[in-house]
This record gives sequence, structure tokens and C-alpha cells, in this order.
Amino acid sequence: MPIRGVLLDIDDTLVDTRGAFGAALAAVAAVYLPVGVDVERVVAMWRADASGHYRRHTRGELTAAQQRLARAQEVHAAFGGPPLDEATFPAWDEVFRTGFRAGWRAHTDALPTVRALREAGYAVGALTNAVGPLSQDKLERVGLAEDVPLLVTLDTLGFGKPDPRVFLQACARLGTAPGETAYVGDELDIDALAALRAGLGLGVWLDRPGTRRGGPHLEDPAAAAEHGVAVISSLTELPGVLGRVDVR
Repeated sequence: MPIRGVLLDIDDTLVDTRGAFGAALAAVAAVYLPVGVDVERVVAMWRADASGHYRRHTRGELTAAQQRLARAQEVHAAFGGPPLDEATFPAWDEVFRTGFRAGWRAHTDALPTVRALREAGYAVGALTNAVGPLSQDKLERVGLAEDVPLLVTLDTLGFGKPDPRVFLQACARLGTAPGETAYVGDELDIDALAALRAGLGLGVWLDRPGTRRGGPHLEDPAAAAEHGVAVISSLTELPGVLGRVDVR
């Protein structure tokens, strides 16, 4: 069947979350880390999340605050910050979250692509591993809320990707059958591959230049090709990919 619906990830797909982490961690560094610390290295460590704290959060094993505390403790240990515990973390977290929100920006290719998809007749919606209120606030602040309905978040079912049930729930809310739905995200394993394993018709890996996380994340174009994942470097390539898709 042809692709009729497109589900989109939010972080580092529609929104430049990497840049927002940069703003958040620069604010943290100014208060908590030694003068002259390399913020880019701090951001790289945060995004790599080698211990998998965020993925534990998406499985329902840690709260959002617990996973941030664990990652903050690792950053401080690596870059010379003071010890953090449950008593001192709220002040740290306020600095982080204020900087994070201030850094939200839509990728320049997001809105034009979404509107092109909608004009072409595709149903469009968002599926994210972040919680609902934060995700809705993010979409509204970057000007995408009217064009990208928020369908499924981490708190919809209490767990997130790569569990196939979240993809199927998103398809149901989008109003398209799984086989006629594409999922687009910046993480090969929990986005594109997981979507295919859930029975969606197309998984698309958005591999923006210079934005890979490293660490334990699967970021192998050969693995993508082996499993039939479409790989794009910009959302502007997406309409062309969908136009060529015919899985009949």
C-alpha cells in the first residue's frame, strides 16, 4: 500500500534540541563547572548518554528528574563540578531547564517540509519520547503546533520508543494503517528500525551532518541499508523519498 501518513519525531528532527542542550549546558557550566571548560565536550557527553539513563526513563524505570540527575552527576564527575544529590539538584535543574527552553529553535527545514507534506495530502503528526506538556510547549514556542499535531508522548502509555505499541497507537491516532505510515526520526535504532519492526510501511533515518551522538547509539548507514531504512540528511529530502515509495 502507498504511504499516506507521516509520523515525525520532535527532538533533533523538527527542533534543534542539540542546540538547546548547548544553551542549557553553557548556563550550567557558567554556574557549576570550572572556568574554561569545553562546553562542546560537555554537550557531547550529555547527548551520548553512555550509561543509557534517558533510555531507562523511556522504559519507565526512571523519572525525568532522576535521569537528569544521573547524567548531571556524570558530567560533574568528568568535568570537575561539585557533587550533586537530591538536595542540591533542584537548583541545578532550574538553571538547566531555563537554558534549555531558551534554546529551543525549529530546524529551518521543518516547517516548509511539514507544509509541503500536508499540501500533498499526507496526514502528519508527532510521536516523541518526551512528556506531553513539555513537547506541546516546545512545538508552540517554535511555531510548529498548528501544523504538527502532538499524537503520542512518553506519558500516553507510560513508556516510549522502541516499543512497537507506541508506533501503533500513533498510527491509530493519525488515522492511517501502520503499513501506509512512515516514521521519521534522528535515531536509527529507536526511530527508523523500531518503526519497521512495529509494522510501519517506511522507516526514515534523518542523519543530519555533524549531529550524531556517538557512544552506544547505532549510527551505521550499512545497517540502515541492510534493513531497508531510507536515509536522508535534511527534511527537504523527505517528500521525494515518499513520492518514490511503493511498498505494494
